[in-house]
Amino acid sequence: MSRQNKLPVWVNAGLIPLINLLAAFVVSALVILAVGENPFEAARHIIYGAFGFEEGIGYTLYYATNFIFTGLAVAMAFHCFLFNIGGEGQAYIGGLGIGLVCLYMGDMPFWVILPCAIVGGAVFGGLWAAIPAYLQAKRGSHIVITTIMFNFIASSIMTFLLVEWLKKPGSQLPETRHFADAAYMPKLHEIAHAMGIELAHSPVNISLVIALLCCVAVWIFIWRTRWGFEIRASGKNAEAAMYGGISPARSIMISMLISGALAGLVGLNELMGVQHRLVVNFTNGYGFVGIAIALMGRNHPLGIVLASLLMGALFQGGAELAFEMPTMTRDMVWTIQGLVILFTGALEHMFRPRIEAFFQKSDKSDSASCQGPEEQGDEA
Repeated sequence: MSRQNKLPVWVNAGLIPLINLLAAFVVSALVILAVGENPFEAARHIIYGAFGFEEGIGYTLYYATNFIFTGLAVAMAFHCFLFNIGGEGQAYIGGLGIGLVCLYMGDMPFWVILPCAIVGGAVFGGLWAAIPAYLQAKRGSHIVITTIMFNFIASSIMTFLLVEWLKKPGSQLPETRHFADAAYMPKLHEIAHAMGIELAHSPVNISLVIALLCCVAVWIFIWRTRWGFEIRASGKNAEAAMYGGISPARSIMISMLISGALAGLVGLNELMGVQHRLVVNFTNGYGFVGIAIALMGRNHPLGIVLASLLMGALFQGGAELAFEMPTMTRDMVWTIQGLVILFTGALEHMFRPRIEAFFQKSDKSDSASCQGPEEQGDEA
């Protein structure tokens, strides 16, 4: 029996992550004290910046949208026991597909552009992930090494295209011309205004809805389809999967194709929702943060949504903290975020042995109390 099976589901999914998160906040408070600031005041600024006003909530959800896409991408590969570190490059190349659709289909209505952009981002991101997947499945190349390499290759390709082929005429900046208005992703405050509801302006847009739909689709695919079962079986024991008639190579290809496709959808939020053009470095490290999101969310769509909200709150609240408390520089904010990732991801098993021992002791006590005096005497 595995470690996680010894504990109730609510302990694995709720109590242990909560304890790890509290430990991260305690250590963060000590760091804030070390620089001479009040940790409670810092926490107040972070919470207010992330959830205290409508615009802050909008920015929190905007950041969370990107993290949901990349977190789902990493989790999809994890279920096949693949450590996909190439989410950054896959999001970059997926953004190229979305950008090309928006640039060359701008004269069409939005309801035509959106599905084509989704397909473009998913296809470009999926095909970029398929190359290291093939090298792993057929050539034995380690997926970690190849996906890291492909991040740099993607960055070089995008820089070349934006400088040599796609650059806006007459501009010295590595960026394309702006998309047509029909290719702009509607923002939630614009939709609310059309319905007679006034919301503060923020970059959150309907990409959030698409990201949540992807969570539902991933849950159905992983736990309710034959392909999802094959991916999980191949990840847990490839030899046993082969004995049962499952092809691990096919599972690797399918999981990485879907993983890359999910990462490629980041461009919906960033390019169509905010930038409105194709620019360099629009991914801004979201692909790497997605690794932490998947770890914190235990590779489950619901956990990924909650982890994305937490990280989005730290991104937005951290900006408010750096503004209100000048001694808390952006580097200090990154330190707090790093501590959260460290305790909830890399050190997730730090408190598990003691929690297991506590529940095992409780189970023994309960079983002993359920036995009658004669049974206890027999055991003695």
